[in-house]
Amino acid sequence: MNIVIAILIFSLIVLFHELGHFALAKKNGIRVNEFCLGLGPTLIGFTKGETKYSIKLLPFGGACMMEGEDGDGETSEPNSFQSKSVWARISVVAAGPIFNFILAFVLALIFVSIIGYDKPVVGQVKEGFPAQEAGIQAGDTILSMNGHKMRFFRDVSLFPLYYPGEEIHIVFERNGEKMNARIMPRYDEESGRSLMGLIGGGEQVKASNPLILAKYSAYEVGYWIHMAMQSLRMLVTGHAGVQDLAGPVGLVKVIGDTYNESKSNGLLMVFVSMLNISILLSANLGVMNLLPIPALDGGRLVFLVLEAIRGKRIDPDKEGRVHFAGFMLLMGLMVFVMFHDIQRLF
Repeated sequence: MNIVIAILIFSLIVLFHELGHFALAKKNGIRVNEFCLGLGPTLIGFTKGETKYSIKLLPFGGACMMEGEDGDGETSEPNSFQSKSVWARISVVAAGPIFNFILAFVLALIFVSIIGYDKPVVGQVKEGFPAQEAGIQAGDTILSMNGHKMRFFRDVSLFPLYYPGEEIHIVFERNGEKMNARIMPRYDEESGRSLMGLIGGGEQVKASNPLILAKYSAYEVGYWIHMAMQSLRMLVTGHAGVQDLAGPVGLVKVIGDTYNESKSNGLLMVFVSMLNISILLSANLGVMNLLPIPALDGGRLVFLVLEAIRGKRIDPDKEGRVHFAGFMLLMGLMVFVMFHDIQRLF
């Protein structure tokens, strides 16, 4: 059951990503030769119009294969990818990650309408921890930390993780009055992380109208995008290692563990938990695909933006070699991450 749920979630997210490329390709008059879900040999498929629609054997990944997508850029075919303007091609490439953000927002609308949102209100201050020493009290609302606005209490809890060893300037509100405090998180051996000593109130606030629902759904997506970007920053700065990454095997385990933990609380809690993971994964896929790494959408966008600035195409042979090298590096990283995922299983 765990694997089935994981495949359904991955399929939804990948399908929506490729649907973005597909929709903008069609809008710009680009021929799509095949639109598929999965990789490897075709299990089932049919052709409608100029496009073959198929499901492949391996239930990970997908593709929107466009005419002339990897061509030499000089094709005379009027409906090929390379024959279109640079801005049309940019829209097609960018549409995949953008559709992931749209999917994350739609799922967040459902999630927040059911669960609500956790306001950044302090429920309890741990005795002897820096927050108590700084004068923060239960009932205070955390407004910002080091200039970053706090939308949820989750933001407050994770902030010391993103900036280890740094003093945190907190602006909070008490009885309508804004106050300031400076806190140096303290390492806690029991939890294995630096803590301020703040505990949330645990209250989930329901959206009072559609505008509030839409706003906090956008904040929900923004929360996961911010987490993805902070995780990348920690990788670059050395505060996290490649071994901390999770691949498909690790994600299947996370989904399975979450499912097993939530099913005792009923079907609704299972649904909500899977929604939460889907928002996380869709937002993460959008962020990762926009990274300026060859072979990813972000890498392709770099070449297209350079073409728009220069007014002429980059040598397609050179671009192709760069993307191939990036693809091989990504495959190597995937194998490395999968190896660590399997190690963690045992």
